[in-house]
Order: sequence, then structure tokens, then C-alpha cells
Amino acid sequence: MNESRNSTVLRTADVARRAGYSVQQIRNLERDGVLPPAARTPAGYRAYDAVHVVSARAYRALAAGTGPVVAKEIVRAAHDDSPARMLALLDAAHAGLDTERRDLEATRAAVRHISEEPLTEVRGSDSMSVSELADALGIRPSTLRHWDATGLVTPGRAVHRDARVYAPADVRDARIVHQLRRAGYGIPALGILMAEFRGARRWNEVLERLAVRDASIESRSLSLLDGAAELRELRSRI
Repeated sequence: MNESRNSTVLRTADVARRAGYSVQQIRNLERDGVLPPAARTPAGYRAYDAVHVVSARAYRALAAGTGPVVAKEIVRAAHDDSPARMLALLDAAHAGLDTERRDLEATRAAVRHISEEPLTEVRGSDSMSVSELADALGIRPSTLRHWDATGLVTPGRAVHRDARVYAPADVRDARIVHQLRRAGYGIPALGILMAEFRGARRWNEVLERLAVRDASIESRSLSLLDGAAELRELRSRI
């Protein structure tokens, strides 16, 4: 173990202040194994050091990037003799953000592809059954059921019977999904699009919502970068 670890004895409050946490949060992180067990003074008080501070900082950054559950796994893995699991978890977190970013870009492209489709206007005044809509679009009923199961187009149910009925707005949604599926857009991108699409009055509003998602991905990516720097510092002190 690097002897610098024992160069300074810190109290719980010291670690909390340096890591940006409360005293109770530091105790919780120690309990959860994110911080290694503290030593004890002859009087029985916890005695921390620089490793605990860096561990807490690493967790704070990683939690902002990938969520608390995975962040705890990564920091706990950083304390192991081999960094292999830590690196694998970090790679997976970056890969997840890369997938989100790719899906988001595909979603933007889908908006550009379909932007001439009106959001507020609905063609037709009658509701349609699964089979009727499938015939109108030239697809199988099972395709509509798949879109329903994945949340792309979720119709209501008819009164007094357990049958799916597509209201005019649902028919519009199904047309949009069908057109974009034919253009090669995947389910993940369309899932994002349709989630943002509902409640929007203009396509520009959809793009604005996607921009918020984009900012979130960028923020989480930067947090992972900060967390990786803290992990490297942590590994140098173990």
C-alpha cells in the first residue's frame, strides 16, 4: 500500500467537507463499501485519510455520470487488487452513453425526415381496429401489437370489450412510426421520438426536448471523465 495514504489523519467531518458530502453520507458510503473501513483512534473515533477523500470524490462524479448503483460498483472494484472489473464497468458506462448518443442522433434525423407531418391535425374521424389499421398501412396486425408492446403506439380499449381501438391520433402516430420504420429507423430511436412527440404542438418543440436529452448525455459524459480522473488518483494511492 502506498505510504502516502497514512500521511494525514482526517475526521469524518474533514472527509465530508473535502468531498462535498454530509457526515452521515460519508458514514453511509463507508457502510456500503464505497470507502474502505476507517481506522480507529485509541479513543474509538474514526480516522480517515486521503484514500477516503478520493474514493468519495470518485463516487460523487461517477454517480452523476452513471447513477449511484453502478457508481458504487465501480469504486468498490477500484479498491480490488486488479483494476480489470473497474475498467470493464467504466467501459460499459461509456458504451451506454455512446448508445444513447447514437439513438438520439437517429431520433433527430427521424424528426427531420418526418417534419412535414402535422402534429395537431388528424386525418380521418373514425377509430380503427387492429385489423383495419393493419390493412390501411399494409402491415401485419402482429406488427401493431409489437409497437403497442414497445410503447411506440399504444391505443385504448373499446368500451365493453377487451379489444384495441386506435383513435384518430393513434392512427396518426402509427402512420409516423410506419413511415420511419420503412426508412430504416430502429425501435430505440423511435421510442425516444414518440415519447417526446406526445404533447408537443410543433416539431420544433420535439427538437428542443431532444436538445435537453443531449445536454444530459454531455453532462453525464463529463462526469464520467471526472470520475475516471479520481479513480486514477485513487489507484495511485492504494
